[in-house]
Amino acid sequence: MADPAIRLHVQEEVWPLAKTFTISRGSREESRVVLLEIEAGELRGRAECVPYPHYGESVEGVIAQIRDLEGKIAGGLSRLELAEILPPGAARNAIDCALWDLEAKRLGRRVWDLAGLSEPCACVCAETIGIDSPDSMAAAAEELASRPLLKVKLDAEQVSERLRAVRAAAPNSRIVVDANEAWDAKLLLELARELVDLKIEMVEQPLAAGKDAKLADIEYPIPLCADESLHSREQLAELQGRYQMINIKLDKAGGLSEALALAEAARERGMSLMVGCMVGTSLAMAPATLIAPMAKVVDLDGPLLLASDREGGLDFSAGMIRPPRVEFWG
Repeated sequence: MADPAIRLHVQEEVWPLAKTFTISRGSREESRVVLLEIEAGELRGRAECVPYPHYGESVEGVIAQIRDLEGKIAGGLSRLELAEILPPGAARNAIDCALWDLEAKRLGRRVWDLAGLSEPCACVCAETIGIDSPDSMAAAAEELASRPLLKVKLDAEQVSERLRAVRAAAPNSRIVVDANEAWDAKLLLELARELVDLKIEMVEQPLAAGKDAKLADIEYPIPLCADESLHSREQLAELQGRYQMINIKLDKAGGLSEALALAEAARERGMSLMVGCMVGTSLAMAPATLIAPMAKVVDLDGPLLLASDREGGLDFSAGMIRPPRVEFWG
């Protein structure tokens, strides 16, 4: 029987970015997110998701998916049952993470404890440089030169010039690059020696999803990481051999529950982990901090791209990210 005390509050929020952010697929000046609260008496489980048009999602569609399940949630829908009803994606992520938060509040325990994990600690977190002219990207890198890890967005134009400019401006930082599907195999191979010389540690999603089978025939000198090619565990088998790493994003996987299962399955296959994000507030990042201690690369800097963050959000300082306080999430 449904619990009349359980109610859903779901709404769109628009968060302006600090400046225009450009990747290979285009530019944006704001982030449209969905805020979900599951109210149970005096308790509220909160979560945020970021619908992604590239994956066929919209804010309106995700809100409709969530509202369609209000009766089932009031009836005690479990996270396991949720995974059987909704496919991986933003709507499932929001519900899953809100249910985790609500359960933690009901039991007076932290989510990491409920999940059987060790208490998360502060981790090095990448800070992202968007696509711009080589000079502008160098200026951005110079401002971040004291950070331990930078992530550089690229398309197929001026790749060498942009990377050389960033490396010269941040000589001591670790650097990973993200092509967001913009390269082809020819360009990837042409860049191999230069990427090694510039001490680039990883290339994320160089080829388009669905057109990356040829990576299995390439012995690349640095790790390749699957992002757009990977959403859930079912895809791991075909990606093994093409990629050495996977990028786990809760909005792709469909929440913390699937992200934890995906992390375990990938590590069993010998694949390293990256934990990433869409551009959202600290509430979207908070559950992903539980994956961070398992990851070789942590890329949860979405809030740093915003003009302002949610009140009480995560602590970012000196290139580090710290787990959420109990009053914020989990």
